[in-house]
Amino acid sequence: MSQDIAENTRIALHFELRMEDGSVVDSTFEKQPAEFEFGDGQLPSGFESYLVGMKAGESAEYSVLPEKAFGMPNPNNIQTFKRADFADDMELAEGLVISFADASQSELPGVVSSFDEQDVVVDFNHPLAGQTLAFKVEIISVAAL
Repeated sequence: MSQDIAENTRIALHFELRMEDGSVVDSTFEKQPAEFEFGDGQLPSGFESYLVGMKAGESAEYSVLPEKAFGMPNPNNIQTFKRADFADDMELAEGLVISFADASQSELPGVVSSFDEQDVVVDFNHPLAGQTLAFKVEIISVAAL
């Protein structure tokens, strides 16, 4: 009897994430399959919810709304810093990803969205926030833990 994907299972699968315009964000179809334990946080829970009940050998494609993917952009996650807070020799550019340390000294990536001589605006929202994504999966194996 084949195992269904559920809590306390280890899963190997191929996946592909695509934007609405068809551009591929990430894919394992040309690489090694992804392997993880259900609920271990490697795959966001919104994506995991689509896998529940699937078995090895099954394939599917889902349209994942932002609320189940990476959320909606939060205006509070856009912060303005003084240009003087950055090293003089730092070359700023829109789209540049900079790592900041949060209050607990964990790494927090932010994307420069705009800057001038006085200010630098940094967006800490996930880059895929607000995006509806196509999630294609092919289940390779499912095993009980």
